[in-house]
Amino acid sequence: MIRRTLARTLLRLARWRVVGQVPRTGIMVGAPHTSNWDWVATLVMLWSQDVTPRILIKRELFRGPLGWLLKATGGIPVDRDNASQVVGDLAAHAARDESFLIAIAAEGTRERSAYWKSGFYRLAQDTGLPVSLGYIDGPSRTVGFGPTFTLTGDVRADMDRIREFYSDKRGIHPELRTEPRLREELAAGQS
Repeated sequence: MIRRTLARTLLRLARWRVVGQVPRTGIMVGAPHTSNWDWVATLVMLWSQDVTPRILIKRELFRGPLGWLLKATGGIPVDRDNASQVVGDLAAHAARDESFLIAIAAEGTRERSAYWKSGFYRLAQDTGLPVSLGYIDGPSRTVGFGPTFTLTGDVRADMDRIREFYSDKRGIHPELRTEPRLREELAAGQS
């Protein structure tokens, strides 16, 4: 209750608004990921709706005094050199916890890149959890959610749906936005 009230007050003071229905379980894809403030905005948005997520964060950030804060706010350290192990661990956790909500920055970096990371897709396939499309749009000062759906396994069709949703979402630094695209689309002969 206190955390929710604090989060709503912070959003109001910062003149940001929350749009859409926050999921209680599943995989929240957060994009565009163009700033370190994305983590803060996402956390405050979820707290304002009384939801406590688990958030994947590169393990290097857990060193030093920032580590305790990241863990206390739901952070899960990710070894980016061993991402498949992380997906397996998360799938096992999701099977045991019906209120499991994990937030993943699918771009995997705050810099412009050619592809998104596919961990969210593999995790959804391995667990059967639905995917919720979360976003941050700096120019409109909006954080929120779009559709929640179960992936079909047709990577191209699923990503077309995701691309359509994110087509007008710009992030805090629009010039750093990465177009929603997975390498697996090319590997399947689906350019």
